[in-house]
Amino acid sequence: MTVPISLCMIVRDEATALPRCLASVRGLVAELILVDTGSTDNTVAIAQAQGATVASFTWQDDFAAARNYSLELAHGEWILVLDADEVLVSAAIPLIQEAVTHPDLLAVNLLRQELGSRQTPYSLVSRLFRNRQDIRFQRAYHELIDDSITQIRQQEPHWRVGTIQPVVLQHWGYSEAMIQTKDKHTRIRRILTQALARDPQDAYLCAKLGATHLAQGELAQALTLLKRALTAHPPEPMVQYEIHFHLGLLYGMKQQWEAAQTHYTQAIATPCPAIVKLGAYTNLGSLYKEQGALTPARTLFEQTLQIDPTWATGHYNLGLTLKALNLLPAAVQAYQKAIHLEPTMAAAHQNLGVVLCKLGDVITAQDHWQKAIALYQQQGSPEGKKLHQELRILGLLGR
Repeated sequence: MTVPISLCMIVRDEATALPRCLASVRGLVAELILVDTGSTDNTVAIAQAQGATVASFTWQDDFAAARNYSLELAHGEWILVLDADEVLVSAAIPLIQEAVTHPDLLAVNLLRQELGSRQTPYSLVSRLFRNRQDIRFQRAYHELIDDSITQIRQQEPHWRVGTIQPVVLQHWGYSEAMIQTKDKHTRIRRILTQALARDPQDAYLCAKLGATHLAQGELAQALTLLKRALTAHPPEPMVQYEIHFHLGLLYGMKQQWEAAQTHYTQAIATPCPAIVKLGAYTNLGSLYKEQGALTPARTLFEQTLQIDPTWATGHYNLGLTLKALNLLPAAVQAYQKAIHLEPTMAAAHQNLGVVLCKLGDVITAQDHWQKAIALYQQQGSPEGKKLHQELRILGLLGR
C-alpha cells in the first residue's frame, strides 16, 4: 500500500522555477501544498493549474513561520519539503517510497547536490518526516526540524532518523548567479541578525551569520561570530563541520596556514557523511599544494574522488597536482576526466593545453586553448583575453 506524502512549499515569485520543481515530484506525492508569501508573477496560477492547494501568508522575515503554516495544511502521513529552486531526482523516488514504509523511521535526511558550488557541492537536509504536530521548523533562516526530532526521540527513543545518500535533490539556489539575482546576501544578513538578537546563544545562527559575513569579505565580523559559535560547543555534527570549514576558509584568506590546516582537519574529523565534507578535503589539499606539499595534496584529492568519482573539480585539482609533480600523462587523464564530466570547465581546457604542449602535442593543445578562450568569454571572465594575449606573445595561438 502506498504511503501518502504531502509536498509542502513556501514560494514567492517563482513562476520560472516552479513548473520544473512540481514536475519532479509527480508520481510520488499525493498532495501539493503551496504557501505563497506575496507573489506578483504567475506563481499562484501555475500552482493551482497543477492541482495544488495554495494559501497566502503575510511575510514576517521568518522562514520557519511560513513553513510551519504549510505543515498545518498537510494531510499526508509523511511530508516532503522542497523549495522552488530544487528538483527531486527521479532515481530517488523509489528510495523515498521504500523509506516511508519503515514503521520506526521518524525522519529521513536527504542528500542534496548544490549545483554551481565548488566549495560545498553536497549538503544533508532534513526534508522528509512524519506529519506530526510536534515536528515543526525552528529559526527564522536556515530553518530546521532537528530540534523537534531530538526532543521527540528523547521522549520516545524507539524512533530512528534515516539517511538516503544517493543524491535525492538538486539545488540551484546557492549558485552565484542566483544569489546575485535574488540579493540573497542582504536578505540573509538582515534575517539572521534579527534572529541572533533574539537568541544570542544560538551557535547555529552564529555560524550562519559568520559565514554570511565571510562571503562578503568581512573577516573581522566573521571571525568573531564563528569563534562564538565554536565556544558554544554545538552538539550537531553538521554545525561543527560548518564552523570548522568556514574558520579554515577565513584563516586561509588571512594566510594563517597552520590555523587553516587545523580547522580543515577538524572539519574532516567530524562524524558527518564523507560526501558532505568534500569542501574540507579539497581546501586542505589546495593548502598543501600551495605550500609545496604535493604528496599529501595528491592523497587528499584522490580521497575526494574515492568519495565522489563524478566530481569534476576533484579530477581538475588532481590534474593540477600531478602536473606539479611532473607526472604529465597522468595529469592529462585527470584533466580529460574533468572535461568529460564538466565540458564547460575553461580552466581544465587551459591546463590540459599546457600539459599537452609540454608533451609535444601542440595541435591538440591549441584546440583546448581555443575552447578555453571561448568558454571564458561566454562566462564573462577576463581570463579569456589574458590567455589569448599570452598565447599570441608566445606564438602558440594557432589559426
